[in-house]
Amino acid sequence: MSSTLRTTLPTLLALLFGYGLMQMGNTLQGTLLSVRGSMDGFSPAEIGAVGAAFWVGIVLGSLRAGKVIERVGHTRTFAGLAAIAASATLLHLLVIDPLVWIVARAITGFCFAGLFMVVESWLNASANAQIRGQILSLYGMTGLIAGIVGQLLLPAGDPSGFGLFCIVSMIISLALVPIALSQATAPAQETSEAKINLKRLHVQSPFGVVAAFLCGITTGSFFALGPVFAQSQGMDTTGIAIFMACGTLGGFAMTWPLGWLSDRIDRRLVIIGTTAIAAAILFSFVTLIPDRSPPWVYYACVAIFGGGVIPTYSIVTAHVNDMVRPGEFVAASGGLLILVGAGSAAGPVLGGIAMSAFGSEGLAYMTIAAQALMALWGAYRIRQRSAPPEADKEHFVLEPAVPVGTELTPAHMGRAGA
Repeated sequence: MSSTLRTTLPTLLALLFGYGLMQMGNTLQGTLLSVRGSMDGFSPAEIGAVGAAFWVGIVLGSLRAGKVIERVGHTRTFAGLAAIAASATLLHLLVIDPLVWIVARAITGFCFAGLFMVVESWLNASANAQIRGQILSLYGMTGLIAGIVGQLLLPAGDPSGFGLFCIVSMIISLALVPIALSQATAPAQETSEAKINLKRLHVQSPFGVVAAFLCGITTGSFFALGPVFAQSQGMDTTGIAIFMACGTLGGFAMTWPLGWLSDRIDRRLVIIGTTAIAAAILFSFVTLIPDRSPPWVYYACVAIFGGGVIPTYSIVTAHVNDMVRPGEFVAASGGLLILVGAGSAAGPVLGGIAMSAFGSEGLAYMTIAAQALMALWGAYRIRQRSAPPEADKEHFVLEPAVPVGTELTPAHMGRAGA
């Protein structure tokens, strides 16, 4: 660890700890709502709509919450939005109705977008250019580890009762403590003049635009409806928690190897390979693995699946970074956020409709289609444009599980055309 990072890290631990608690509560809540919704008779389409609402809130919050930070500052914004998010968790318990849950989950997404923006911009202001990549990596790894822990907390209570909802509310509330008591000075909010332009982003990286949307469809549907699939295979609460945690753990284990590989060959080749593996695993789910197989079979398969799909967005982001011009990275990141958020909102809805029509296998069919489209589009784009020269490629950096901030990384050098 460099001396610069060693001196900076103590002031950042509170931010990372608070972020980790937020992610822990959020992942537990997402799995809990899927399981509880199924218990209360929600259809897969309704459960998918609840999962999609969170991403609608994320997109709206990422576009609007910055104004709140500008007006009242980082600490007050974090406190206010965390209080609303903790309260919205209990609203799911008070009113068992799909429409109410959709609204509450959208409110939660809006709040979490603002919370992530506070943490990300604070981290960005605290890190200089020499250690920003290391801080980003710690940030992304914290989110993945917290997500695994959050999934494993599901057996701590009965999903049909109220205890787990209270635990989620408590965890989100406790995220306030390290931020509120931190001695780190909140940064002054700076307004970026970079404008999001999806049309220009498509010209610069046609593959990246489509791939980001398809990444959102895949991960959004998995995290929203994966618990429903596991439940349909006869898994109990502990089994569902392990199933979802294995998917995230597989992603965590494969992120660095795939990122390392993407720094050395055409990133699109890596993405094509990972999507092909994920599609093959899902195909085996449908055709080769009998219903009610031993849980370890599902755990192993979902870990390989997660290893293929969870790191993909980070590689897509790195690919787009290679393409944009100096000073355009903030706008490009914002455009990618809109695309992955839109995909993450559409994925649970499409997956829920597919499960309602074809049973639990419908989720696999929909995800296979998304992965196949990404691979085919990547193969086509490779034939149209070559990869950027090695000297123009940016070093791979792990993206957080819920990409929100567009001010974390400085402007990247690159060129359009892939």
